[in-house]
Amino acid sequence: MLTTYDIRLTLEYEYEKAAVDSHHILRIMPRDLPDQRLISGLVSSAPPPDFRRDASDFFGNSITEIGFGRHLQAASFTFAGRVARSHEAPNLDLSPALTKLQEEVRSRRDLGPESPHHFSGPSPRVPMDMEIAEFSRSLFAPERSTLEFVKTISAALHSEMTFDPEATNVATRPIEAFTSRRGVCQDFTHIMISSLRSAGIPAAYVSGYLRTSPPPGQERLEGADAMHAWVRAWCGNEMGWVEIDPTNDVMVGRDHILVAIGQDYFDVAPIKGSLRGSGDHATRQRVDVIPVPSGI
Repeated sequence: MLTTYDIRLTLEYEYEKAAVDSHHILRIMPRDLPDQRLISGLVSSAPPPDFRRDASDFFGNSITEIGFGRHLQAASFTFAGRVARSHEAPNLDLSPALTKLQEEVRSRRDLGPESPHHFSGPSPRVPMDMEIAEFSRSLFAPERSTLEFVKTISAALHSEMTFDPEATNVATRPIEAFTSRRGVCQDFTHIMISSLRSAGIPAAYVSGYLRTSPPPGQERLEGADAMHAWVRAWCGNEMGWVEIDPTNDVMVGRDHILVAIGQDYFDVAPIKGSLRGSGDHATRQRVDVIPVPSGI
């Protein structure tokens, strides 16, 4: 069964003093995957750029490089498109016991983008932290399957942490959010990745969009007002990668639209770049993910 969405993201920047020679890398175009079809999509900017290049990074994420040589007082970047999603959460647990997972990781010889080896150790935004590792160890049970443990970590974080958009910012370290037990989807995701990697489970960071309005009778998920983040966990050779949203403690399904995959937020940030200027700047982000009625 397919669910089709019209998606629009707008990132707006206003500069206190005009910016010069700005260069940006955008990762805001949804992926085209077996269970997610990009029907149409356009990344644009206002004003139009002086330089543009569209490409893919190592992990297969779509990137758009945009450059301005002129003075800018304001700039906005937009993705608008339509995506059909058919992803279903796994019904069967085919993952090995936790004690057997490392044997399966070692059996993998490939180093392509899907290889679990890229997601096993520390990364720039997810260093190994003893306090988070101890939290993970407190939930470890050898008889558990890998998938069971992944779900246990998600449930524990969802229970202990509070979603609070005012508590953290984009630069907050995982241990800071974990200590305060408050944060947003980026924090939940970084903490869970750290927890899983410390237990020997390869884990990746996923950015994407979340359905803005819930289906009838269901609660609205946290994180629907901006770009969202969740976790990919490698659950063995038979099961492969499984996606889970610790902010809402749900397995990822058709309401999650995948944009980019990386080791942590640094790899998938919706916008990165540089400019010359002085003074402060203001930013705004707006996201709409609207289901399309069947037949349209």
